[in-house]
Amino acid sequence: MSIIHTDRWLEEDYHQPLNISKKLLKYFEDVTERELYDYLIMHGMYRPVKNGNETVEKLIRLDCWNVVLKEWKRLKKMWNGPDIPIFIFPSDELNPQIKRDFKGKSGVAFKDKLFLFLPEDIEHNELKALLTHEYNHICVLANNKKKDDHYTLIESVLIEGLAESAVKYSLGEQYTANWTKYYSDKELKNFLERYILPNKDLIKKEREHMKILYGKGFYPKMVGYCVGYYLIQRLLEEKEWLYPALMKHSLTDVRILLEI
Repeated sequence: MSIIHTDRWLEEDYHQPLNISKKLLKYFEDVTERELYDYLIMHGMYRPVKNGNETVEKLIRLDCWNVVLKEWKRLKKMWNGPDIPIFIFPSDELNPQIKRDFKGKSGVAFKDKLFLFLPEDIEHNELKALLTHEYNHICVLANNKKKDDHYTLIESVLIEGLAESAVKYSLGEQYTANWTKYYSDKELKNFLERYILPNKDLIKKEREHMKILYGKGFYPKMVGYCVGYYLIQRLLEEKEWLYPALMKHSLTDVRILLEI
């Protein structure tokens, strides 16, 4: 199915996002357009602003939909990934965390669909980096048959580490997220032992799981993501592997290799 022409939806209904959300309902079960839109906002989807139509036109001029299509086909072939619908929308320009941690872009991956949220001035390689991270999630989830809310904290940590390591391998370290540089290896080793390992079996539907993953409350910001990237990079260095070697392994295999 691949790229959905959300550019046309945005041209018609940018200022009526619930109309757009209504178009998305056929891809979900047991959710209203309001609930769905609120959920997508949590992950970085735009909220209408006065000159928002200009953002839409800029994204169209940047040819974002075709860039994503071409890069998705490459990744799908490389990882033998699933065919899924991909939805592109502007990102929430008022969200400070997206600007600080994710260079103004965001996304959310489900097991059978993918959303990308883009700033108006996104570079093509930054767009590819976002797609690489999010589509990697889908490929990893497809290879690990498990209900979404049954993933443990350590599995979520590794999933994020695998995704951003894929970005580094495919596009170079300069296109990895800002959060990959927040802490030293010494700090990350300490965070692993202090925050991650004691809570490694918390499942996704438990509130503390997401607090640790994103570094909310009293936890260091983005601590789960950062530790995950540290672990995967450490494993690649120790085994002297290139990234594609890891994609042949399940999450269970990766845990065994890391002895966690």
